Amino acid sequence: MDNLQPPTQPLPSDIPHRSATDFTALAGYADALDADIIGVQEVDGISSLSRVFPASRYQLFLSNDPIAQHTGAAIRKGLTVTRNPDVTDIAVSIPGTVHPLRSGLDLTVHEGSTVLRLLVLHLKTGCWDNPPEDRKHACPTLVLQFKALGNWISARQKANDAFLVMGDFNRRLTVHDPFFLSILQSGPLRLSTAGQANPCEGGTYFIDHILLGGPATHWEVKNSLRVLMYQPADPAALSDHCPVSLRLDPSVK
Repeated sequence: MDNLQPPTQPLPSDIPHRSATDFTALAGYADALDADIIGVQEVDGISSLSRVFPASRYQLFLSNDPIAQHTGAAIRKGLTVTRNPDVTDIAVSIPGTVHPLRSGLDLTVHEGSTVLRLLVLHLKTGCWDNPPEDRKHACPTLVLQFKALGNWISARQKANDAFLVMGDFNRRLTVHDPFFLSILQSGPLRLSTAGQANPCEGGTYFIDHILLGGPATHWEVKNSLRVLMYQPADPAALSDHCPVSLRLDPSVK
């Protein structure tokens, strides 16, 4: 959040208030990550995002939702990016809610003849591993969001697009999870975090995921999944999520 700009919507009372030193620390971790494509969540504006991912090195994008917290992406300069309409169906409307949900940010990234469709999302929290029929714990909302996600994935599969979905799913997905199975109906998907424990979450299953589909299902470099951990002694106000990364090789068919 940019502390110099008033929020456009009410914010949770427990959000961190970061100093310039905190932003510098976050930028240092972003530099260590050294990724070409980064998906982000809970960003209020381009000015805040550029304090972590400098505009001299990255092209910066945020969803167009009229709210304080957006999904976003930082794409290394040199890659060509086409912006597609936001996936607004993922921002399920909940009557009486104080904090509206976020759309998915939809981009197409080009490098030479390689084309990758990218969706960055941040889904509703609370339905970590409950069954879809659970009427509590935000599960009905997550069911609707996964339906919208499934529609987007189905369109990509029909077009034979190489695609990637990344972000905070707020769900401990496994290959047997009914939510994951619901989006498998239109074609194969690679759940890169399947069977892995997240050291940033104390060894529990991931809730931040990277899904690969279409031709990109085969692009994951074997054993390349990484979690960038923060230094325990770092006094800065960082993030409550650690960066999860994956290496892709588009030459693999």
